[in-house]
Amino acid sequence: MSSITLSSELSMNRKKKIKSILKKKQKKKNAKLTHNNKPRYISKADRAKADETNTPEVISEEAIS
Repeated sequence: MSSITLSSELSMNRKKKIKSILKKKQKKKNAKLTHNNKPRYISKADRAKADETNTPEVISEEAIS
């Protein structure tokens, strides 16, 4: 009797593992298909460079006023 329960447990574990693997693959596929609305990351160095190019214009406008 113990061999019957052991084999049924193994088959259930195998089914569970296969199901989880397929679920992970489907989840990854769906993640690739969905489009993300999040803005693209801009590095700190690029932000600093952009600020440097923007600040002289603002200073020159204030100097004129």
